[in-house]
Amino acid sequence: MEQDSSRENPSREGASWPGDPPSSTLGQALSQVLHRLTSEESRRGKARSAAIQDLDALIEAAECDQLFEGSDTSLRGMPEMLGQVAKALGKYAAPPKEQEGRARGYSEVAEKGAAVGVLFLKLMGKIEAAKNSLLCPTWKIGLRPLAGPIYIFAVTHSLEQPWTSPRSRDVAGEVLALLLRVTQCGSVAGFLHGENEDEKGRFTLIMELLKPDLNKESWKNNPATKHVFSWTLQQVTRPWLNQHLERILPPSLLISDDYQTENKILGVHCLHHIVLNVPAADLLQYNRAQVLYHALFNHLYTPEYNLIQAVLLCLLDLFPILEKGLHWKGGAARPSTHCDEVLRLILTHMEPEHRLLLRRTYARNLPAFVKRLGILTVRHLKRLERVIISYLEVYDGPEEEARLKILETLKLLMQYAWPRISCRLVVLLKALLKLICDVARDPNLTPEPVKNALLEEATDCLILLDHCSQGQVKDLLAKILQSCEDSKVVNCIRKVQQVSEGASYDRN
Repeated sequence: MEQDSSRENPSREGASWPGDPPSSTLGQALSQVLHRLTSEESRRGKARSAAIQDLDALIEAAECDQLFEGSDTSLRGMPEMLGQVAKALGKYAAPPKEQEGRARGYSEVAEKGAAVGVLFLKLMGKIEAAKNSLLCPTWKIGLRPLAGPIYIFAVTHSLEQPWTSPRSRDVAGEVLALLLRVTQCGSVAGFLHGENEDEKGRFTLIMELLKPDLNKESWKNNPATKHVFSWTLQQVTRPWLNQHLERILPPSLLISDDYQTENKILGVHCLHHIVLNVPAADLLQYNRAQVLYHALFNHLYTPEYNLIQAVLLCLLDLFPILEKGLHWKGGAARPSTHCDEVLRLILTHMEPEHRLLLRRTYARNLPAFVKRLGILTVRHLKRLERVIISYLEVYDGPEEEARLKILETLKLLMQYAWPRISCRLVVLLKALLKLICDVARDPNLTPEPVKNALLEEATDCLILLDHCSQGQVKDLLAKILQSCEDSKVVNCIRKVQQVSEGASYDRN
């Protein structure tokens, strides 16, 4: 059978490198293997599996000096070819599109990942041996084009995902560990940003390799790409991350803007990492912080509680950046802030919400918003009052997370906005006493430690309410003691009276 023109010139099939292909026997053999891995014909049938076996034999038989032998031209050509082979191996072991993966399963991908991982271990083993023996000083040249593709492969298969298996994850973990050892890096972070200030690091290289698969048209072709990007991004922190902002912000926004909740959450986590690790001045430049805010704010209309949780945590860290330039000069009313806008929307959603997971998520984050606004919480006092009273009335499951967080919110609210609390004395007192009675009479639904926590928090709220109302609570509670027979309720009331009269309150 005659060879087609593409086989005679593998570079036309994507196996391109500077200059001519190496003329050595090993170089020609690698060129043929690369063609078989990348050509369209080899994607059908078992041609690529056979190419993997041939490559295994080539690596097994080759010495390091053979991998990098020849003239200066081939010294440039062989490492580049090895890099192209590594990229082809990564694509060979990459998971298919999600739709295809569901149809046929990912078991085949895990097997391919383990096989390719063994090849990379053998190849880097040759480089490590050359490094330790000092007989092949060109090992560094061979490592440069290999490090990026091998890193991406290792992260793709070391994370727990549908396309990995215990075996493939173990092999990929060994590949990553050996890569760090060969590159003399103590951690993945050091590998990416450099072990010291003088070392450049490989984060830019990794982002450039991922870039073709991180645009609007291609980022879903390989379901592993978003996870590799996210995991890699979160390894790099201050002060190294800000110099890569133009590379990391667009993909993060793209992933967070997807219709799938899983991708939205992944993208929000990437954005949160950027907010925490990029200086405020860089985020404020070119209005980036506002872009981030609007992208996050739009997610607050979703009914997905886990996405809401991720978004609220990110927004709470973004507020100080957005409000960095706002300074109240007195006189006129303070301007409304982004935090005001978000809290207003949260309270709007909280009032009619009946789904427990969402109620818990909103309640869990409410104290942080009150802390953030401080005295300015009075702008939202009426709606907060309605939310607090309605949430205290509803049983929230054995852990009672929502009611505990609402009590914490009420305590903060009374501390920050105490002058406005006395006019709400009757409403709040009724809600707290009803809660105490409900918890005290609960026969078995709530565990005792949770009951005790609820009673203690409610008692603290009564004490604060008494301070805000100049002792009116103590006088009103004195009448209840005469008719109440429940020991737990009586105990809470007596604690309030003791503290109001100046005695110490021992919560234990």
